[in-house]
Amino acid sequence: MTLYWLITNLIAALLLPPLSLLLVALFGLSQLRRKPKLGRRLIGFSLLALWLLATPIVANPFLDSLTPSPVILTATQADAIVVLGGGRYKDDIGYGSDTTNAFSLERVRYGAYLAKKLKKPVLLTGGAPEADRVPEGELMRQAMENEFGVRVRWVEDRSRNTLENAAFSAPMLQEAGIKRIYLVSHGWHLKRAIPEFERLGLEVIPAGTGQKLSNAEYEVFDFVPNAKSLVNSYLATHEWIALLWYRIRHTLSR
Repeated sequence: MTLYWLITNLIAALLLPPLSLLLVALFGLSQLRRKPKLGRRLIGFSLLALWLLATPIVANPFLDSLTPSPVILTATQADAIVVLGGGRYKDDIGYGSDTTNAFSLERVRYGAYLAKKLKKPVLLTGGAPEADRVPEGELMRQAMENEFGVRVRWVEDRSRNTLENAAFSAPMLQEAGIKRIYLVSHGWHLKRAIPEFERLGLEVIPAGTGQKLSNAEYEVFDFVPNAKSLVNSYLATHEWIALLWYRIRHTLSR
């Protein structure tokens, strides 16, 4: 496990719900004796924010704000399919080793579907923050070839994040004469991923999976908190913070 990976994930945990809101509530609790008005406001704010982020009426549009408009994909738009890794399950008992998690598997499945439909070569990208682990790109390759029957042409296995997915994949593609790609990831991840590949000279066709825009008609249960909506709010918050951080990094590096 690299120090960079550890630090960035620790900072993310502190900024993202529900931990960030629980910390606000704890701070408010600590102020109840000295500054009761401030303490009550902080506790009330954190509980209200947690409630709202866990409701579909807030979480779904929040996540949809990251999702690009759906594109009808054809075989003439690009020359290769790039699938971004989404994580792993460590030491899965059923497989007896690490394996792709749900996010990665959904992306691999859609990438395999597109490869069969569009007849384009596939690049998988994902590394291993922990040196003793099998790179995520290799885990994805095993799934795509063994479970979906699609041969993988390239595997990028050094990247630790979306920025490095692009930085390490682009030279491999450009060396093969690839200039236009279908970029496969979850719809909410593409807003951050697309600019990184475009910055390196590639033309990107978004190929989002798991895209389903919110229903304009509200139901009673859209106002009721649930765990799935809290996860959606977590994902959306993570992406917006990461977008801001990437823009700051690129600005400082100029």
